[in-house]
Amino acid sequence: MTYYVIDFDSTFTKTEALDELAKIVQGKEGTEIAEKIKRITEMAMEGKIGFGEALEERIKILGAHKKHLLPLIELLRSLVSDSLVQQKEFIRQNAHRIIIISGGFKDFILPVVTEYGILPENVYANTFLYDEEGNIIGVDKTNPLSQTKGKVKLIEQLRLKGKVCVVGDGYTDYEIKEAGLADIFCAFTENVIRPQVVAKADIVADSFEKVFQLCE
Repeated sequence: MTYYVIDFDSTFTKTEALDELAKIVQGKEGTEIAEKIKRITEMAMEGKIGFGEALEERIKILGAHKKHLLPLIELLRSLVSDSLVQQKEFIRQNAHRIIIISGGFKDFILPVVTEYGILPENVYANTFLYDEEGNIIGVDKTNPLSQTKGKVKLIEQLRLKGKVCVVGDGYTDYEIKEAGLADIFCAFTENVIRPQVVAKADIVADSFEKVFQLCE
């Protein structure tokens, strides 16, 4: 049986959720902060800095509140990758072997992916920490996904029995294959093309139709 381990940001959706959250939080006045967060995201996805370091830095400068998550979720629902929308029936029929592993946050990922038949128990992501007023003040650091090479640590814990195809746009997705924990790393290029990541890929797919054809 083939397991599909799918990234969320710029793979399941067309965008990076924390970048979009920064825009919602800061509005037109916060362009500089939003751009700074975007640069940190890019550096992490290209493998230029550790993911744990990048995540902590982005949360620190974000200044978000729980109230900002609902508009973010609504936006993300409208930005699901076009080819994934077309594969909704395949996903529902094969939900038992489709796993979402993301360095993003369950707080906004679960409401989006479960609408496509993804099983909640197959969604692995970080969780925000809030203060009494609902301000986002950090991330649960006991979660391996909050750490550098977190996806590798998480996959090790899952001990999947079968063929594993990792699908994503970033270096953190490739690290699973690099660690010997995946049979195939598929660089997903429908939304963004990162040359450093594509160069590491076993296969390259610009749609989920191709992903499901090539990985089986």
